[in-house]
Amino acid sequence: MSTTETTYRSVGVDTQTEELGLKLLTEQIKRTWPTAGIGAVKLDIGAFANVIDLGAGLGLAISADGVGSKVIIAQMMENYSTVGIDCVAMNVNDILCVGAKPLSMVDYIAIEEAAPKVLAEIAMGLTEGAKRANVSIPGGEIAQLPDVLRSHKPGLAFDLAGMAVGLVPTDRILVGRDIQPGDAIIGVASSGIHSNGLTLARRVLFETAGLNVRSNAAPLECSLGEELLKPTHIYVREAVELLEMGVPVRAYVHITSDGFLNLPRVEAAEVGFVLDALLPIPPIFSLIQEHGQVSDEEMFLVYNMGVGFCMIVDPAAAEAVLSVVKRHGKEAGVIGHVIRDSERGVHIPQKGLKGVGKEFARV
Repeated sequence: MSTTETTYRSVGVDTQTEELGLKLLTEQIKRTWPTAGIGAVKLDIGAFANVIDLGAGLGLAISADGVGSKVIIAQMMENYSTVGIDCVAMNVNDILCVGAKPLSMVDYIAIEEAAPKVLAEIAMGLTEGAKRANVSIPGGEIAQLPDVLRSHKPGLAFDLAGMAVGLVPTDRILVGRDIQPGDAIIGVASSGIHSNGLTLARRVLFETAGLNVRSNAAPLECSLGEELLKPTHIYVREAVELLEMGVPVRAYVHITSDGFLNLPRVEAAEVGFVLDALLPIPPIFSLIQEHGQVSDEEMFLVYNMGVGFCMIVDPAAAEAVLSVVKRHGKEAGVIGHVIRDSERGVHIPQKGLKGVGKEFARV
């Protein structure tokens, strides 16, 4: 076990520098935005997806994402059949967060060598993910980049990303504007690590702890590689059903990078979030924390900690929402509630944490 605290920044992922770069990037691209008519951009940067006005009261939700360094676990395991599910999940789950029904997506595979076995297995995962999300994959792109990509196993390096679209009436775009104190926060369980924080996990588990993908590390019920490769849950069926039922959903929030600090991305002003009944934290997170001496503040910033998706709803609808979610095979529970809070903080009493902006701190 390490005696030095490991952070995301210490393993090479500097989210603060990324924020600065993003600001400079968005200052430029926003110059391309039409302000009215067909093609007008309906939301600002910072939403999980954006919406393009199609006219006649209809909007096209659009988002892009990838699976990050989870592809390295696939290389280590020589199993490429599930990362396609992650690619679909990371995109369609974001589309849900503007109240849209995912419709279709395309993929982009950058690969060191176009090995047929690797591409065929990636396609298997993409197909399975599309089935789970009820979307089509009408096309995509493969780029062979031997001078750009490198792997610990020659020829096997690749990156996988996608872009998804969905449809939403422009008068029903969901951004959390109507959230109010007292609303219930429903947490829907993750499958585990999902597709965030794999760089930190690999550094801690493989380099610091000396484990490998074949290790059976208690209390995991499978090998470490199998655990890290578990596909990201797709929340489309339950989320869409709730919207079609007319349930008073205030917001959907995909818990990815930045963990529960994704909650304040909603547009409601002067509200905070108290998470006082978290779902059980999967053991993979305990392993990472113990072997890397990772603080609670860092763990809750980097990882989903057992909750992959949040639904903020009228408290009177909470039981109905839980019933629908569980019928679709997901574990879920009321994990907290909304409060009035000018700082728009995320409060986790059982850990003594308060998150504001882009960091958690002890209180």
